[in-house]
Order: sequence, then C-alpha cells, then structure tokens
Amino acid sequence: MKIGIVSDSHGSYSHMDTMLSHKEAASVKLWLFAGDIAMDADYLAMVTDKEVIRVAGNNDWPGSRLPDYETVDIAGHTILLTHGHLFGVNFGLQKLQQAAVDVGADIAVYGHTHVAVEELIDDVLIVNPGSIARPRDAANGSFMVLDLQPDKSPVVKLIRI
Repeated sequence: MKIGIVSDSHGSYSHMDTMLSHKEAASVKLWLFAGDIAMDADYLAMVTDKEVIRVAGNNDWPGSRLPDYETVDIAGHTILLTHGHLFGVNFGLQKLQQAAVDVGADIAVYGHTHVAVEELIDDVLIVNPGSIARPRDAANGSFMVLDLQPDKSPVVKLIRI
C-alpha cells in the first residue's frame, strides 16, 4: 500500500496542488499529515477524497482538537505520526526513536524541521518528508511516498516538487 507523507505546508494550497499533480501522488491510498497547518489536511482530504491522518504542529493553536501524535497500523507496520516539536527533533532523533519503541512502532514520521530525513535507528525507520512549502534543505519543497507491504521492509521515495 502506498502512503503519502506531507508536512509543513503552512497554508499553501498551491504547493499542495503541485504535489498532487505529481505522478507519484496518484498512487497514494492514504495520506499522513505531520502538522503545520491543520486546515491544510482538510483541504488535502477534500481534493483527494482520501483518508488523511493528521496531527497538530507547533503552529496549530492550542485547542485545535488534533492529537500531538497518532499510532497507525498499516500493512503489518506500526507508524508513530507526530509533528516532532514535542520530541525535540531539532536536537536529535533519540527521543522520537524511543517514543516509537514505547508504542511498538517500527516507523516514526515527523515534520517540524523542514528538512527531509530517512534514517534507521535501532530497527525504527524515521522519516521526515521535509516541507512542501518552505524547505530548508533544497530550493524545492518535498513530500514522500512510503510503500508498505506485509513482511517486507518499507520503501521510501522522496519527491521534490
């Protein structure tokens, strides 16, 4: 199953539309939105007619009624989805990795830093799609497509738009 991962859109529907026009986005069956700005996840769900699992980011006002993290089981994998700011991801990934272990996740997805990451730490695959609208690691924004199959290692594809 192909899962789309997007974060840090910061209200830019034009960047969302550009992302969705990419051929890789067409095969996505479910989207994970790692925060900043929660309304963008509503837009993504509306224009794709796909389920969007979302969490609050640091720019989503208190009371957004979104959780700080979600745990999702997909195709034999458990994913911890968070924005990352509460796990101190600007200073390392150890707390996020431990949180994933604590909930039994083999994959941790986060945003916040606006920098794309794919790193394996002690059997936990940690990914950040970067920012679709305000990247800090390249001239173009990015998103990821995660291919999950039971009893197989996840395959991650970073896509620059």
